Amino acid sequence: MAKVIIIEAFYGGSHKQLLDTVLQDIDVAKYDLYTLPAKKWHWRARTSALYFSQSIPTDHQYEVLFTSSVLNLAELIGMRPDLVVCKKIVYFHENQLIYPVREIKERDCQYGLNQIMTCLAADRVLFNSKFNQSSFLDNISTFLNIQSDFKIKGLRDRIEPKCEVLYFPIKFHRMPMERATERNFSELHLLWAHRWEHDKNPQLLANTLIELNQRQIPFTVSIVGEQFDTHPLCFDEMRAKLEGRIRNFGFLSREDYLKCLGEADIVLSTADHEFYGVSMLEAVHCGCMPIAPNKLVYPEIYPKDNLFSTEKQLIKKLQNWCKNPSVFHQQRQKFFQSFSVQPFASENLIKRFLQILTLN
Repeated sequence: MAKVIIIEAFYGGSHKQLLDTVLQDIDVAKYDLYTLPAKKWHWRARTSALYFSQSIPTDHQYEVLFTSSVLNLAELIGMRPDLVVCKKIVYFHENQLIYPVREIKERDCQYGLNQIMTCLAADRVLFNSKFNQSSFLDNISTFLNIQSDFKIKGLRDRIEPKCEVLYFPIKFHRMPMERATERNFSELHLLWAHRWEHDKNPQLLANTLIELNQRQIPFTVSIVGEQFDTHPLCFDEMRAKLEGRIRNFGFLSREDYLKCLGEADIVLSTADHEFYGVSMLEAVHCGCMPIAPNKLVYPEIYPKDNLFSTEKQLIKKLQNWCKNPSVFHQQRQKFFQSFSVQPFASENLIKRFLQILTLN
């Protein structure tokens, strides 16, 4: 049985959730886990290799190394050549080559370069979706062409043979009891559950809900998710203009969050940056009808009828559903006759993870 070292430079959120799910039934004697807290992401990407080079013991018998793409694996191996003998596996929750920036001059290229170097140093590279993998591989050359004085070629050919798509394993909780029978609400409950940052396009959410409100369309809404020291200014305007329509606003405890999923009818994404979407899938598992942009990872997961391409299309679809709840319920029932979250369920994915880690 191979001895595994697991390194997570951002041990929180989906990164922690992945390791907790994969390792929940594994003997702790079979692996060692080294982590850093999930904060100051930019500094974790810059300096975690230096930190782990000092904290991982040199007297070891590790055969497999598993990490996420936050860590600059090439830097770590350069400082710790004793780890070169390990089978080195990297999991990509996201990639920095296509992170949306308002202007090209705002892009800090170091994070993307770190991930390219990590792939070159790795033996296997796992992505949480086909979109994540293709968007990374397709943009290596474009990303490197930002440098104007000479061109680096052939990296995709070196990296692509190492790549595999392995969906993030979601440990779905028990479906709320109120979903056991069809509800017949006259006013639909909308849900938006994302980080409160610009890459989730909160302005589109605000524009849509304010427009529906001006048209006197009946709805209520929960706007939840992880918050930071600052939040989008459009949320202040939205909260003021939607007084009386908002059920939940801000971060919820896990218990309250699951309760909210069970009460919502429609789960909405407006994201400009999404490689998987755990919160969307969790809500769908609880019976929410999804509606998401016709881009990013969403066409890989959801049917075309649940996608929108423009703000106008989004508003029209929500208006039609909210004005005709009975029609909406019929469409939701039809959706769930053909859609299943099982391809993303942990019980169907864990075995593959353990095989790769040689823990099974």
